Amino acid sequence: MIDSKKTVRNDGRTPDQIRPVSFSRNIYEYAAGSVLFEMGKTKVLCAVSMQPGVPQFLRGKGAGWLTAEYALLPTSTMTRTQRESTSNNKDGRAVEIARFIGRCFRSAVDLSEIGERTITIDCDVLQADGGTRTAAITGAFMALKQAQEKWLAMRVISKPIIIEHIAAISVGVVEDNVFLDLNCSEDNAATADFNFVITQSNKIVEMQGGAESLPLSWDTFEKVRSMACYGTEQLFRLCGDNKKENAMSSEKVDHQQPDRAPLFSLKNRLQSSQ
Repeated sequence: MIDSKKTVRNDGRTPDQIRPVSFSRNIYEYAAGSVLFEMGKTKVLCAVSMQPGVPQFLRGKGAGWLTAEYALLPTSTMTRTQRESTSNNKDGRAVEIARFIGRCFRSAVDLSEIGERTITIDCDVLQADGGTRTAAITGAFMALKQAQEKWLAMRVISKPIIIEHIAAISVGVVEDNVFLDLNCSEDNAATADFNFVITQSNKIVEMQGGAESLPLSWDTFEKVRSMACYGTEQLFRLCGDNKKENAMSSEKVDHQQPDRAPLFSLKNRLQSSQ
């Protein structure tokens, strides 16, 4: 890891420190699972539902499908975002991110177990300050776990369908420093940035990103990769199973970090409490 004492970021974090994480469950009454996931100032409302039917290419094969939708709500950014319903064009960025989310989840779910049904993951960004797609994936996976428990209890499915737990994080290079979990201003200044989706068994599901200006050395990329693994490890600890989650509580759970304390100190406290 980078020597966290030498570099302090614009929000007071050290290079290997994620933003404060908080989440609330059961936001929607009619969704099988729903989570309001917050990472710093970024807030994403994630919901999971399942409906009968599959796309044409899967009909008659007995297997299910999973798809995702993603949208920036109008006042989620400093400049108002126009709703697609009032626009003549599809938002290309939103379509690309939705496909990205869908691909990641299809690699983590056994769709042969749901019959000819479709799982839909809806991710609506309430406030954007960098890392919206990674926050959407982490929050949506928490909602999927909640939905799985509900479907099992209702005997909609006969056994768990999740085959891998996933979380996502961004990593970027800003002025030759490798930073974990970029906020918006850091993302705008980055000379290279990446989004990683990683399993709890430390396997990579997908990676997006590249250099914005100068090519990246393999040594720097190795630091980026290590930082991403470190970040998702923290997310698995912070967002993992606990009594409140199993009780389907709507209570908000906050995981705040000291303003300038390096993340490894939080990691040690979490390990010692288990």
